[in-house]
Amino acid sequence: MPYDFDKPVNRRDTHSMKWDVKEHELPMWVADMDFQTAPEIQAAIQERAAHGVFGYSVVPEEWYQAYMGWWERRHGFSMEKEWLVFCTGVVPAISSMVRKLTTPGENVLVQTPVYNIFFNSIVNNGRNIVESPLRYDESAYQMDFEDLERKLSNPQTTLMILCNPHNPVGRIWSREELGQVGELCRKYHVTVISDEIHCDLTSPGKEYIPFASVSESCRNHSITCIAPTKAFNLAGLQTAAVAVPNPNLRHKVWRGLNTDEVAEPNSFAVEAAVAAFTKGEAWLDALRVYIQENKNYVENFLKKEGPQIRPVPSEATYLLWLDCRKMQGCATEFTQYLREYTGLYLSEGRQYGESGGPFIRMNIACPRSRVEDGMKRLSEGARGYEEWVPASC
Repeated sequence: MPYDFDKPVNRRDTHSMKWDVKEHELPMWVADMDFQTAPEIQAAIQERAAHGVFGYSVVPEEWYQAYMGWWERRHGFSMEKEWLVFCTGVVPAISSMVRKLTTPGENVLVQTPVYNIFFNSIVNNGRNIVESPLRYDESAYQMDFEDLERKLSNPQTTLMILCNPHNPVGRIWSREELGQVGELCRKYHVTVISDEIHCDLTSPGKEYIPFASVSESCRNHSITCIAPTKAFNLAGLQTAAVAVPNPNLRHKVWRGLNTDEVAEPNSFAVEAAVAAFTKGEAWLDALRVYIQENKNYVENFLKKEGPQIRPVPSEATYLLWLDCRKMQGCATEFTQYLREYTGLYLSEGRQYGESGGPFIRMNIACPRSRVEDGMKRLSEGARGYEEWVPASC
């Protein structure tokens, strides 16, 4: 069945956080796609809505089978039903686990630049952020294992949040890298929360490695956060899961999620997830091809029109991490300039950690026409900004 990703969808006046902007602005910031979800998922939601009664819901057997079948089929990872716990979202789950698995004043380690909401989950709960910056060698980001071990060895560091694949840099971590993380965390008694929400958005021909599948150390010392929400554009339905193989750790996580009241599905959460993981495969494969074509377009455009801005090579996600270090001025100021003078709304890199300062993040999960519009605005904005910088000194 063909899917039309070129079709623009007007999201204004729909209470969209992304599109709650001025009329002339083009938002390409928050990780929220501008595509309608798969027709098969729409049909499942419409069928549920037609019933007309929206009382309390339970998690049925079909939900467990959908997750287990998808990870076995798509990712070669066999999960057991007992591992899975429903939750209303990955971020609520992470915040709950920070509260349940650590005490105030302890350290939670993240590898920066990384998804900025991790910082909120840590700081808002009275814990300390410890950054282990990734190393960038102009071709890809790498983990700095010397720095990682030094910070994991601190007795106050009791939890690590891993991003796999990594947002915003687009890396798919290798089996060897993940195995080394697992061994270090076992050695220093650190629990790993592996956020794998972007795992289904790998480039065609690329596959991610579930952290818990790598080794016994990885499996026994980790919680994996998974969901259909990023891949199928369902974030507003609040449907996700955590997979916890270790029964003792699972009990703590389950208690935390239930205490925080984030373990009960709304009337559409189960149907949407089941439809995604049992009927959405063809749509997702077509989407991945389209996103890769958008990435190719951006890369080719910048080579010709904006050589001072370089996209970091991306293996996963629909987010591009743009290197602005060759530009005059400051990437944060440039991001603000872009929005004010061109209407292009991107994410400034410094919100993802100090090492993200010279970068900006762009969401290209939208019809090609919007990508083309965004790139024209970016190019024009870059030229204007580099003329403005010396004149403003």
